[in-house]
Amino acid sequence: MVLLVEDDPSVREGLGLALRRQGHDVRAAETGEEGVAKLRESRPDIVVLDIMLPGIDGFETCRRMRTHAEVPIIMLTARGDDFDVVAGLEAGADDYVVKPVEPRVLEARIRAVLRRTVAEPSSIERHGSLVIDRAGLQVLKDDVKVALTPTELKLLLELSRTPGRVLTRQQILEAVWEHDYLGDSRLVDACVQRLRAKIEDVPSDPGYVHTVRGFGYRFGPR
Repeated sequence: MVLLVEDDPSVREGLGLALRRQGHDVRAAETGEEGVAKLRESRPDIVVLDIMLPGIDGFETCRRMRTHAEVPIIMLTARGDDFDVVAGLEAGADDYVVKPVEPRVLEARIRAVLRRTVAEPSSIERHGSLVIDRAGLQVLKDDVKVALTPTELKLLLELSRTPGRVLTRQQILEAVWEHDYLGDSRLVDACVQRLRAKIEDVPSDPGYVHTVRGFGYRFGPR
């Protein structure tokens, strides 16, 4: 089920119709407050969230949604400029689409996000205090389950698949976001920051996800 939070009636109705034609069950909300309430009531598979909303804006709505669920969130931005994109990613968004939204582009992004919840063949890996269950799509740290969004989990699965190997940001975009063009590396950097905050003892001095300056990221011990 898709939760669409959009205050513009024409955009809300148009996107809702297009998504239903693609087979999605769509619930709509006009404000951030209504969106948060419907998130708690209906537990959607994904949220499509406009930034410019009356009352609380999309950034604050995204932050509030993150306190209730690790549901994937795609933000709609009218500009696609640095401020909107960075602020949205820092608030916890998984991806973004620039308005005017082409339904086929949004549908492709939604499908890509939902594929991140598909389990892999049975394999449980131990990396220090971190346990990665690829079949169960779970991560434990010190025997406690870590709540990760599907995007954060997919990122960790890709990085940990070949410990010690450096992946460029473009390789990560193609593997995790399925962006087969020169995508926005800020998606990767923001997701790495959120992932580190959840799995590292000291996020500023990571022991698992390391930056390789000028190249990208690698997983494994120093």
